[in-house]
Amino acid sequence: MKKRKIWAGLSTAVLVAAPAASQATILHAPPPAGIEAKADQPLLHLAQHQGHAAPAATAGGEGEGEGGGAAQLEPSLHLYRGIEMIRGHLLVGAELIEAGRWADALPHFLHPEEEIYASIRDQLKTFNVAPFQVALKALSQTVKAKNQEAYARARAALDERLAAAETAVKAKEENGPYFVLETALEVLQQAADEYEEAVEKGRIANVVEYQDARGFVLEVDRLVGTVMPAATAKNVDAAKALQASLNELKATFPSVTPPKQAVKDSGEFLSSVSKFELQLGNLR
Repeated sequence: MKKRKIWAGLSTAVLVAAPAASQATILHAPPPAGIEAKADQPLLHLAQHQGHAAPAATAGGEGEGEGGGAAQLEPSLHLYRGIEMIRGHLLVGAELIEAGRWADALPHFLHPEEEIYASIRDQLKTFNVAPFQVALKALSQTVKAKNQEAYARARAALDERLAAAETAVKAKEENGPYFVLETALEVLQQAADEYEEAVEKGRIANVVEYQDARGFVLEVDRLVGTVMPAATAKNVDAAKALQASLNELKATFPSVTPPKQAVKDSGEFLSSVSKFELQLGNLR
């Protein structure tokens, strides 16, 4: 099983989610060399980059790529993570289509099927969710064809399938708002991986990875917005800090077309994700 590291230091900090009373101790404690991520541990960590091949991983096994990077998660969290990552790809792909850049958009419609779907197929069965691989393929075909009308129909059909999957998963969660925030962190972990791959010597060297990270961050912002009232009722200060960390991350991506010079280095990006992670202990 792969291990995920917890880093210390302002520019590369990844902090374990913990109650407020113990945060000061965490901030000044020397970092452990590595902590093995397991679903039954209360630790939330940032994943190291896992590559881009996509074998059919399940929640209990190993896997590579966007779908398999968190294959050790509980089935519900693994599935919800996958759904939101698909939405992130569609979000940034839609931005590119709106700009008339169909060819640039295509990778973001291919990745959901190529890198994510195989890893969540078994969880779809577990939660009695109808498969939607055909809908994913149909959508990517409309993008290849640059057919706006067909794209709109295929996108609506897929969105309906994704919404049904989200509803089925959340229906079995006792603490829905916290589950959504856990999922958001998992997606931000993948965004950090993508952003690390995008940046080289302070410049955006890989545009697709930059756009992947942008899509994931913007999708997390939307997702967190759905539970922000509940989070605010739970702990107003933690909710504000959570949103502030998301605002920092969104500022990393001034537009869907990346600037030549990166707004943040990967360590600074991780630091912003760690601020999000730190608040989860206060919102359980």
